[in-house]
Amino acid sequence: GEGVEAVPMHLRSFDRSEVMSEALDAKAVIVGSPTLNNNIFPTVADFLVYMKGLRPKNRIGAAFGSYGWSGESVKHVEQELEAMKFQLPEPGLKIQYVPDSAAKETCVEFGRRIGKAVCEAMNQ
Repeated sequence: GEGVEAVPMHLRSFDRSEVMSEALDAKAVIVGSPTLNNNIFPTVADFLVYMKGLRPKNRIGAAFGSYGWSGESVKHVEQELEAMKFQLPEPGLKIQYVPDSAAKETCVEFGRRIGKAVCEAMNQ
């Protein structure tokens, strides 16, 4: 997955239509959400509902998130992506609390594997 451009977009820092424009132009959408009350963070849930209504096609997706107790948000994000027919080449990544250096390396490897899946999909 080296050389695959990633465009990180924090949902509080960008207008939702700007985020959606990038998401609809992308081959892959990797969604991160902390767990709040055993579910997806509200701004992330809003993004997923908005994207679902636009019916993106032929996308790769992945979910990651942080949690304190249970970490259900990753599973819920994956379910939303699957409902939109996204291909999920990697199981979601859950990191408890604030990631340490080992967890950060796990995150980097996760990103590399998603990037590799994007390259493979584009070469088919």
